[in-house]
Amino acid sequence: MLRTVSIKLHDRVLADIESEARSRQVSRSEVVRERLDRSKTDKGSVWDRMQDLVIEDDRAPTDLASNKARMRDYGRSGTG
Repeated sequence: MLRTVSIKLHDRVLADIESEARSRQVSRSEVVRERLDRSKTDKGSVWDRMQDLVIEDDRAPTDLASNKARMRDYGRSGTG
């Protein structure tokens, strides 16, 4: 059973929620519920917490470590 809760939000937070709701064609309440549920599980790895910040770009190399020339001397003192 869902219960009603009223909250006050800063304009920028509400605008972000409204924008996401419009783009996904769901209600603002659905977005808020998902964000609250997600916040309970955000105690995962650093990767789990930053996935929404990762930019997927097909032009980027898949793995710079596969290029041995780039990895030569990696980790040695005085190299960057």
